[in-house]
This record gives sequence, structure tokens and C-alpha cells, in this order.
Amino acid sequence: MNTVNLGKVAVLLGGQSAEREVSLMSGQGVLQALRASGVDAHAFDPAERDLGELKREGFTRCFIALHGRYGEDGTVQGALELMGLPYTGSGVMASSIAMDKTMTKRVWLAEGLPTPRYVLVRREELNKVSLSDLVSSLGLPMIVKPAREGSSIGVTKVTQVQDLFAALNAAAQCDADILCEQCIVGDEVTCPVLGEGASARALPVIRIVAPEGNYDYQNKYFTDDTQYLVPCGLPAAEEAAIEALIVKAYQVLGCRGWGRIDVMIDATTRQPYLLEINTSPGMTGHSLVPMSAKAAGMSYEALCCHLLASASLDHVQEAKG
Repeated sequence: MNTVNLGKVAVLLGGQSAEREVSLMSGQGVLQALRASGVDAHAFDPAERDLGELKREGFTRCFIALHGRYGEDGTVQGALELMGLPYTGSGVMASSIAMDKTMTKRVWLAEGLPTPRYVLVRREELNKVSLSDLVSSLGLPMIVKPAREGSSIGVTKVTQVQDLFAALNAAAQCDADILCEQCIVGDEVTCPVLGEGASARALPVIRIVAPEGNYDYQNKYFTDDTQYLVPCGLPAAEEAAIEALIVKAYQVLGCRGWGRIDVMIDATTRQPYLLEINTSPGMTGHSLVPMSAKAAGMSYEALCCHLLASASLDHVQEAKG
């Protein structure tokens, strides 16, 4: 790959979301990899600098290593569209839908794709919620989480009804929309996707074995106790079916560039259920997309260059003559 033709590149990292710390780690990894590959790459933190400086300083494309709000939700994508600066990952609409777990579920359900049953609770209606109705609808254990956060922030696995209200309040601290979801008990897997449309392809499935089944923020980023199995060890036909489901789930949301989708497999029926999609996945030392890519024979540096080369716009601006 001719990295010279990629121009002056901004690696967007940090930002204002609750995932700032993780984004800084992701961004530094990407920055080092791009520079090692000969790319003229520079760190750019939108929390500390005005995005308008990207254009004024002559940047020609952006690698989005931001996670969560203001980076993964279509907002920064919209700003880059207005400036005509190609960027990695999904466009405005796909980013904004994918960031909202409830909207994502609605699209998947409309397309006939399996996802756990859910109830949406609004923060302003919290005091009117019937806990018994929630339990009747979804059963226990139940997963309670903010509709628009990532990295397991604000997520609680509720096993007793007396803990449900506290879980709702914890999620409400992060978001006005609270997603209560049926808990699927079984294998937890994740699968990255590269590309766009008909050319989208799945990378190898990773099976996640977390301490006591608790794949939380700490176990995602700051401990070495979680096991990541790739090859995943699932029967070949089951793995192939999951990869096909993942690619379909990615395509119907209109995603491009890359993404990673989390899935739970029911231990009894072996039915896979789509949980959520990340359109700006982590690129830290603990992150899963680089791990899966490595299993497919693609180095971290090659992955970063591939993603950067795929940077694009929703609407390519016509040159004004």
C-alpha cells in the first residue's frame, strides 16, 4: 500500500465521552502504527481543539479512534462531511443508529434478525415503572443498560427484583433512555466486519470467557483475567452461521469501513442473538478487532492502513470549477 498517497492524516482521539480514557489508548496505538507504516499521521483531540483546525492545518483524511458520544454517534461524522474530509468507519446515519441500542434493535427486528426481547424505559418515567411488569416481560436475570453508551458503562446484570430500581437509576445517570433486555445465558462471542455492502466480510469469531461471566469495563480493558478464544472453538457450521448473521446485521444498518458485533448464543437452543454493534471499535492492547485480524493473518499496522485507505464520505463533494 502506498502510504504517501494517504496525505496528512489526523487520528481523532480522546474526545468528550465517558470512554475518553479508552479512546486515548486506541488513538495512540493507531498513531504509532500509521507512523511506523510511513503515514504522515498526527494526534488530534476534539476535546482540546476546534474541529475547524483540521481544514486550516491541511489534513486530508481522518482516522476516527473516538468511542461513544461525539465520536461514534454521527456528530463528528457530520462535521467531517461538511468539511469534505474523508473519515474511517460508518457514515452519519449508520453511526447515529448504531450508537443507539434501541434503534439498532428496531432495525434488526424489522429485518427479521434475532435480538433479545427488550423494554425501553425513559428517565422521566422512572418513578412510574412497574418493576413486576418488567420482570414479567423479560424475566430474571435481566440486563439493564444506557441506550447510548459503550464499553459496558452503566450496565448491570440484575438477578433479584430488589436490585432492579438501583440498576435503572445507575443507567439513568448515563442516558435519558434505559434499555432493559432479556438476559441470554450461554456463550458470548464477538465478530468484526470489514468493508461495505456486498463486499463486507467477517473476520474470525472470538469467544469471550470472562471471570464469573462478567465482561465489564474493568475486565475489558484493565485486567488479563478474561480469555479470548480465537479460533473460537465452536462447531464450524455454527461459526459460519454466526459470521453470516453478523454480516447481514452490519449491512442492514448501512455500515461501512469496519465494525464489531457482539452476540450471545443460547446455551440450550444454540440460537445466536445480536446484542449491539460498535462502529468505532477499540484498538487498544486488549481490543478484539486487532486480535481477530491477527488470526486472519493481518497485522495491527496492516489493519490500521487498510482502514485508513477505506476512509470515505457519505456525499463526495464535486470540485467547484
